[in-house]
Amino acid sequence: MKKLLLSLIFCVGFVAQLLAQQDPQFTHYMFNTLFYNPGFAGSEGVTKLTAIHRSQWLGYSPTFGGGEAPTTQIISMTTPINKLNSGFGAYIVNDRLGAQNNLEAQASYAYHLGIKNSKLSFGLRAGMFSQTFNYDLYRYVNPGDPLLKDKSGSETQIRPDLAMGIFWRKEKYYVGLSFNHLLRSTFDFGVAQRNALQTHVYLTGGYFYEVNFDLKFQFMTLVQSDFSKTSVNIGGIAYFKDTMWGGLSFRSSEAAILMLGYSLLKDKSLKVGYALDYVVQDQAAKQPTSHELLLTYELPVNPGSGKKVVRTPRYRH
Repeated sequence: MKKLLLSLIFCVGFVAQLLAQQDPQFTHYMFNTLFYNPGFAGSEGVTKLTAIHRSQWLGYSPTFGGGEAPTTQIISMTTPINKLNSGFGAYIVNDRLGAQNNLEAQASYAYHLGIKNSKLSFGLRAGMFSQTFNYDLYRYVNPGDPLLKDKSGSETQIRPDLAMGIFWRKEKYYVGLSFNHLLRSTFDFGVAQRNALQTHVYLTGGYFYEVNFDLKFQFMTLVQSDFSKTSVNIGGIAYFKDTMWGGLSFRSSEAAILMLGYSLLKDKSLKVGYALDYVVQDQAAKQPTSHELLLTYELPVNPGSGKKVVRTPRYRH
């Protein structure tokens, strides 16, 4: 019985470390607002595709067990539904955390309400959240325990997920508030863990300042919390001729960040970005750098609409 208890404590403790932050983090949060707030769906007025790959603590190797450094990928799209004063968005996230892998597929709908020179959007998101555990990557205290005899290979469970959010934007300002994992779906892997998705709250905000026709600044923040731990991101980006950008950001008690990006094609519809996170806390338990790649593409506007879209970084959040 004592050996079984030690095995359970080991498994739960290891999983608890992995799940200290259930949702993945992205340095390019200002270009990935749909992930944080369903009210953002379609609010830009253009159809946009986004892809991000994140390699966290690159080169990290665990001192025991298996697995590698965390990696995360997201592919998303957002498009307006002009006839209904609304928008649609969807994304797929793959988040690998050692022996655990989280997979999300979510769809968002937002209704846009015009208020003078601003837009207020109400969004709802629904989808599925999948967790997979690879038991072969764990090192048990007592591998001969009879309760562990069937725990080999991998096991997957899928649960429903729900989120809601509100997003307000004006020409130079934007702010959003959202709540994720409202269903608090529970995963039960027996001896490995019993865990519920914790409700997360996200607060986003930003301000644009135009120095002249060629130079613009964006100041932004993201506050995220699961009501037991809170993380604050704050930073700024400079855009030159709407073609290239560079910026600095800071994630509270975790990392200092450098961001660079460039716009391609004649209409600047294709954008590539890179971010380098330098860990400033607990380096002994991590590798000092994380790396993130960003790719976005805006589809051409239908000529039949009779409207010409002027692209500006003011609407890239």
